[in-house]
Amino acid sequence: MTPYLKMQNITKVYPANNLKANDTVNLEVFKGEIHALVGENGAGKTTLMNILYGLEQPDSGAIYLNGTEVRIGSPMVAHQHGIGMVHQHFKLIQEFTVAENVVLGMEPLRGKLFFDRRQAEQTVAEVIEENNFHLSPAARISELSVGQMQQVEIVKMLYRRADLLILDEPTSVLTEQEIQRLFKTLRYLAGQGKTIILITHKLGEVKSISDRITVMRKGEVAAVRETAEVDEYELSRLMVGKRIMLDFDKEVGFCSEPILSLQQVTAARKHQDRPLLDNISFSASTCEIVGITGVAGNGLSELEDVISGLMPVSSGTILYNDIDVTHMSAMELRKTGFSYVPTDRLKRGSSLASSIRENMIITNHHDYLTRGGLLDGKRIESHVEELIAGYQIDGRAGMPIGTLSGGNIQKVILARELEKVRDLVLFAEPTWGLDVAGSEFIYQKILDVRKRGAAVILISSNLDEILAIADTVIVLYRGRIVMKRPVRDDAVLSRERIGEYMLGLKDDFSAAIPAGAGGFLERAAEEGGEGYSR
Repeated sequence: MTPYLKMQNITKVYPANNLKANDTVNLEVFKGEIHALVGENGAGKTTLMNILYGLEQPDSGAIYLNGTEVRIGSPMVAHQHGIGMVHQHFKLIQEFTVAENVVLGMEPLRGKLFFDRRQAEQTVAEVIEENNFHLSPAARISELSVGQMQQVEIVKMLYRRADLLILDEPTSVLTEQEIQRLFKTLRYLAGQGKTIILITHKLGEVKSISDRITVMRKGEVAAVRETAEVDEYELSRLMVGKRIMLDFDKEVGFCSEPILSLQQVTAARKHQDRPLLDNISFSASTCEIVGITGVAGNGLSELEDVISGLMPVSSGTILYNDIDVTHMSAMELRKTGFSYVPTDRLKRGSSLASSIRENMIITNHHDYLTRGGLLDGKRIESHVEELIAGYQIDGRAGMPIGTLSGGNIQKVILARELEKVRDLVLFAEPTWGLDVAGSEFIYQKILDVRKRGAAVILISSNLDEILAIADTVIVLYRGRIVMKRPVRDDAVLSRERIGEYMLGLKDDFSAAIPAGAGGFLERAAEEGGEGYSR
């Protein structure tokens, strides 16, 4: 059987650092197949797909479609060959409608000069209907759920008559219901003869959706497997060269001393009808991981800012070890012993132009790092080298942290924050963009902190990590807590059930649907498909 796509001996070297991103890579994908491309960060997956989409040019090798060699010099040429790519970060204009976003750059014209809006909406509606999407061409992007935005990105490619779709980490910000809706769409498209390449770190999803898997490691193809013939443990071993632990020992001694308590905390801005955070109350105790989740835009980032002292509250109280810290600044909070690993590791968590050494000690001017009131170079060097070794950081102390990979930057932040943690640490999206090995390392560090008796607050939109390591799960919807339950109640806390709370379809603390949410709930029900309790 002749493959629909064949990438043969693809090599790509970046001369600036002599990095061989792709080393004689061979990839074969068949017509109508859902093919998963997996590997650690830096394995070469995205580079390979950027070459296929025309964003990068190979140093050597060839690409064949239907047995004919093609040269893809740009995304425009890729579109001409029926290749489309949906990027991890959506490229949509919020103020535009669905139709306007879909036809952008290929707009139907009236009289050769004027945009034909009616024709655009009609054509986009036909694409939507043909492929069983649930969208209105006239809806503005700002009105859509995240899952619907993803649909718009796929419709953009189908409008351009793509027969081969590349999806880069498509489920990273979706709820379980949105993921299942997406997978249903992908299976339908494959059944219609479309060919799909899926880049993802989530091995459970690979098993759920793909037909075959290509595993990349260090720029090379490590293995090609039929999905039905390999399990998640074997996939993780192929990806990193060793077996990765996917189940974690969460046992710890009984601890229950409250460390942090939020009491009816509200954060609002002027001229907004709805508070960013609305009457938030919960506590975190010693030896406890409180996992807080929700869909982007429902209060996760605002809660991170409030707890870290970067956003003032409008009302309510925050207690830390029974001390009122409600109006403490971020600097004052840091002096109390509070540790913080932020979502934005590049701007908030580190100084990219500064060295690893400087980033590690910037908040840790302990007595043992000084002599006579001045920084002690020898002690600092010993301290930093010990952390580099202990956290397996691939870099030297004097290197600018901005030259490291995302995973290694995160390890530097972890080393700095966890080395000084006293009894409370806030993690926000700690494994965002990291591969399975990097994620496992961070999960183990979080569990180690908990075992030492600290209280941990884990803010994450990744349900897998919440369910893997949290003791308590809290769900935010429209700035409110709609669910708060212990993870041990497995019968209740399925991914699907939590997804219902994340979409606002269930609320443990109110019998009524939140005011003004009806339209979104109707769309959410469509996104989730069957099985919803209304």
